[in-house]
Amino acid sequence: MRRRGEIWLADLNPRRGTEPGKTRPVLIVQAQALLDAEHPSTLVIPLTTQLTEAAEPLRVRIRAAGRLKKDSDALIDQMRAIDNRRLVQGPLSRLQPQQLDAIAHALLEVLDLPDE
Repeated sequence: MRRRGEIWLADLNPRRGTEPGKTRPVLIVQAQALLDAEHPSTLVIPLTTQLTEAAEPLRVRIRAAGRLKKDSDALIDQMRAIDNRRLVQGPLSRLQPQQLDAIAHALLEVLDLPDE
């Protein structure tokens, strides 16, 4: 069972244009109710180990923990829905609540939604 805030490996091939490709860690950001209902796709944010400093809200730093061996940046502007069959291994790690709050705030900024 997948949980919101978990990091899984996902096969994002084939890559198109500016999309991140290859098998890479992704952060699950979909509402837990949809995950519990076994929805056939999952909203994820791809991670990269090519770190960029001071790039919020487009990137949010995630520190290595669990089986996520390297610090990574969450590519907030690359959020996408993937078929659940693309999730190949996990969970590798799970974000702490304050980390998930930082991701949520960055998503609100990128989507230009009010922060209530």
